Amino acid sequence: MTTMTEASVREFKMPDVGEGLTEAEILKWYVQPGDTVTDGQVVCEVETAKAAVELPIPYDGVVRALHFPEGTTVDVGTSIIAVDVAGGTAAPVAEQPAAEPAQPAEEEPKPQGRQPVLVGYGVATSSTKRRPRKGPEVTVPAPAQAIQSELNGHAPATEKPRPLAKPPVRKLAKDLGVDLHTVTPSGPDGIITRDDVHAAATPKAAEPVAAPVASAPAVTPAPVASYDGARETRIPVKGVRKATAAAMVGSAFTAPHVTEFVTVDVTRTMKLVEELKQDKEMQGLRVNPLLLIAKALLVAIKRNPEINASWDEAAQEIVLKHYVNLGIAAATPRGLIVPNIKDAHDKTLPQLASALGELVATAREGKTSPAAMQGGTVTITNVGVFGVDTGTPILNPGESAILAVGAIKLQPWVHKGKVKPRQVTTLALSFDHRLVDGELGSKVLADVAAILEQPKRLITWA
Repeated sequence: MTTMTEASVREFKMPDVGEGLTEAEILKWYVQPGDTVTDGQVVCEVETAKAAVELPIPYDGVVRALHFPEGTTVDVGTSIIAVDVAGGTAAPVAEQPAAEPAQPAEEEPKPQGRQPVLVGYGVATSSTKRRPRKGPEVTVPAPAQAIQSELNGHAPATEKPRPLAKPPVRKLAKDLGVDLHTVTPSGPDGIITRDDVHAAATPKAAEPVAAPVASAPAVTPAPVASYDGARETRIPVKGVRKATAAAMVGSAFTAPHVTEFVTVDVTRTMKLVEELKQDKEMQGLRVNPLLLIAKALLVAIKRNPEINASWDEAAQEIVLKHYVNLGIAAATPRGLIVPNIKDAHDKTLPQLASALGELVATAREGKTSPAAMQGGTVTITNVGVFGVDTGTPILNPGESAILAVGAIKLQPWVHKGKVKPRQVTTLALSFDHRLVDGELGSKVLADVAAILEQPKRLITWA
């Protein structure tokens, strides 16, 4: 009976929902053990380094176990949910161990059905069939320790068993410099608690005093780690923030950035924006200064196509793009993302407005797909919405230019020989100096400024 049930269990692994992603965080489970699922049904939502994505299950059956709780970061290729494709046999197998926990080792795999606890320690026995990792001495505890290690994001121990502790407790131990192997657990089933770690840290604080020479370096982490929780908050670096940090560091130290600035009178552009809002062809569409700035940049790229390129380090080639996938930097609750409008160069003004509106709405809802953030060629970042005059934007990896748009403000400006209040903004263009010379970068920035000063150039230059 047990063998038949185990043979019918299918393990669904964390897929690579983007290009080369290695991990994803489980944001929300939509099912629980005992629920019936069908092929194509969404069972959870995960956040990758690029976006939040819903995952469908590829077969019919009954949920047997959820291997990780919400908020856990899981490596691609790791099993996250077990489904009994035989259907009805899962429930009775799951119920029995709950009433009789002290079953022989042969029947202990049955508790897989109770895995909704999600915190992880009951999952150990369910993995006996899935992951054949065995300890050197005891048959049942060894797999438990191997799975617990995986639940905490570590590889299984090969020489000695890893102590049982939840991820927050492991982090606390790391911050306090406590070796979990030396901690005596007080929690159920030998689980190490936060109090255990704090208790173990107390004698460690005294050791540096007794041996100042040998332990002097160990004194440093203790005061740093014992921060006041009421006055400091530590936020794990993961998901979009982790990807953004890696991308920005990689870009800043790979592509030699050059940033140029220009201040321009955009009064006529602002008047055109108001006129377009009344145009029946633009009814229901998102019409704002960013729309015309985007169009101005597309025209400038058409006049200076060499700016729309990328550097191929491996092949030692400059790749000229004969299309423009226009990236728009968007601030979301999960962090900065840069979705792009595919083939923006081919779009009419109403089509561009529609695409911009859809892009912004999708980003705010957190539903931007990984595909929407891949393949960008040039980017616009609108720092003006925060009241900032300008900035020195960092290139999106793989792109050669990014345009920053500052706040549009009423300022004194010489217009037709007289000082008048005019609407003025500052533009900043950062470009990769490996493939964009100063002349080319200057021409592109000057063209964008010229169009925004005289928007009729959108017609004459396009």
